[in-house]
Amino acid sequence: MSNTSRREVIKNLIFSGGGLIIAPQILRSASLYKKDRLGIALVGLGYYSTDLLAPALQQTKNCYLAGIVTGTPAKAETWKTKHKIPEKNIYNYQTFDQIANNDDIDVIYIVLPPSMHKEYVIRAANAGKHVWCEKPMALTETECQEMIDACKKNKRSLAIGYRLQHEPNTQEYRRILKEKLLGNVKSLDCAAGYRDNRTDHWKQKKEMGGGALYDMGVYSIQGARLGTNMEPVAVVSAKTSTTRPEIYKNGLDETATAVLEFPGGVLATIKTSFGENINFMNIVCEKGEIKMAPYSAYSGVSGSSPLGEINTPYSVPWQQAKQMDDDALAIMQNKPMLVPGEEGLRDIRIVEAIYKSAASGKSVSV
Repeated sequence: MSNTSRREVIKNLIFSGGGLIIAPQILRSASLYKKDRLGIALVGLGYYSTDLLAPALQQTKNCYLAGIVTGTPAKAETWKTKHKIPEKNIYNYQTFDQIANNDDIDVIYIVLPPSMHKEYVIRAANAGKHVWCEKPMALTETECQEMIDACKKNKRSLAIGYRLQHEPNTQEYRRILKEKLLGNVKSLDCAAGYRDNRTDHWKQKKEMGGGALYDMGVYSIQGARLGTNMEPVAVVSAKTSTTRPEIYKNGLDETATAVLEFPGGVLATIKTSFGENINFMNIVCEKGEIKMAPYSAYSGVSGSSPLGEINTPYSVPWQQAKQMDDDALAIMQNKPMLVPGEEGLRDIRIVEAIYKSAASGKSVSV
């Protein structure tokens, strides 16, 4: 919708509609779905945005890199030149809310430390933009709900960046489970982690959402939920630990393990760590076992079952491109997000229960 036609709409609404006035952001949303591609603004230009999301946005069909938000002027200049971003689409954290007036930007993708997710998701929604948010969604279930509520209040969609739910090999093992081709799930064992030698990253800072459980642990929790095709009813037991207390201070977890109970007494053992390289999932079913290794990597996700190999090859950053294309198309078609905010909330509810179980030494209901 051009500026001229928008003014005509406003004039017609005012003078022929009994004085009805509609906010500019509603008029912008009315034109949103007529676009061939949605403009994405990345908030936070760390590793994930720089090395994965920006390259992926060069491959997407339904969306493109339209703007950025950064607190570092040097980064802004680099991205402006490299990605040919117009000056008017470059913001910092003080000017963030002005995005509300920018028709080039349809979706704001929050790629910040978890402690900042709630604030910027809510501000993005209040600016009248659709929101994508990286995992973990937030620090608490309450924060997650506030983020969901803000998007619903503003009639904006919210998607969480669980790339694996868009990934074909993940979708294939889930199909096998949903169709019960190997019968019911009897038990599950999965682990996700890597050796992180950094000492001053947000992942080593408790107040910013650090610790293995919030970060890589969400992959293990997702593995247990998707791999059983059920929701847990309790954390039977849990333990957090560190071998490097000089880095993981004040009880911050370098490693976390837990046993989750699902309906029917099905148990899932999960592990996550910043101290070792681990990435596998074994799902024991009545008629055989599904083995995925790795099951949560950026590429190479593959596995096997009695029904055959599970292996659709692709290269980095295909997962991120597929995720963003799927979510952009859902917005344009006014369809539900594949991974809505409620999905992120479920995982954070489990994270909180695991921490409670580890602290108390007791089983905790979910």
